[in-house]
Amino acid sequence: MKETEVQIQEVLISQQEITERVWELSRKITSDYRGRELVLVCILKGAAVFWADLSRQINLPLVSEFVAISSYGNRTYSSGVVKLDFDLSHSIEGKEVLLIEDIVDTGRTIAYLKENFLTRKPASVRLCALLDKPSRREVQVPVDYLGFTVPDLFVVGYGLDFCQKFRNLPYIASISCK
Repeated sequence: MKETEVQIQEVLISQQEITERVWELSRKITSDYRGRELVLVCILKGAAVFWADLSRQINLPLVSEFVAISSYGNRTYSSGVVKLDFDLSHSIEGKEVLLIEDIVDTGRTIAYLKENFLTRKPASVRLCALLDKPSRREVQVPVDYLGFTVPDLFVVGYGLDFCQKFRNLPYIASISCK
């Protein structure tokens, strides 16, 4: 599909709604982890914008880590094959770990990553996702902190992309391909 054929169809979640929800999530995370050091693991590239805004509002001692994992490539659907492209730089053994994800779709990617991390003996591994698309779920995975639920549309913006484009949009929108 040619890039010129992809267009924003509809804004689903406004910049203001995202800002307010990120603040609410940060307050809940701060409360739940009070008195403990937290390792925030940003799942690149899609969660980077969400992680940056969220991490600045969490009022706790934080350690930030990054992983890159893929299953989409340049398609609008998951290939079903999960690949860890970039791993943590430090041990998470005995640590409180919070995965920061852009969207939970089929559940395969996050289930794979969570299972992988549990073998590293952390104190806990929980999930914070900006978006959830439960209609596409193939593997059940609990989302401990959730921003928004979205319908079965391909969404972009606020870090989410299509062929590496649209990440810079300050809102979440659906796209149409003509």
